[in-house]
Amino acid sequence: MSQPVITQKEPFAVEVEEGKKYYWCSCGLSKTQPFCDGAHKETDHIPELFEAKKSGTVYFCGCRHSAKGALCDGTHKTL
Repeated sequence: MSQPVITQKEPFAVEVEEGKKYYWCSCGLSKTQPFCDGAHKETDHIPELFEAKKSGTVYFCGCRHSAKGALCDGTHKTL
C-alpha cells in the first residue's frame, strides 16, 4: 500500500453526533479533511467508517499514521 499524505501533524477536533456515520480520509488527499471526498479513487487507500456512539468531541488523526486508524493516538508527535 502506498504511503498516505500527512495532512497535518496534529489531530482534527470534530464535534460528532451520536449515531451519525463519518468516513475518515485515509489517503490524506481529500479537500474536506478529515473526511473523505472520494480523492482516494486514484490510490489504494479506502476511507474508514467511524460511527459516533455518543455526541461530543472526537480527535481524528491528521498524520495518517495512527495505530487507531481514524482516531489520533499521538503518533504525530514522533514524525
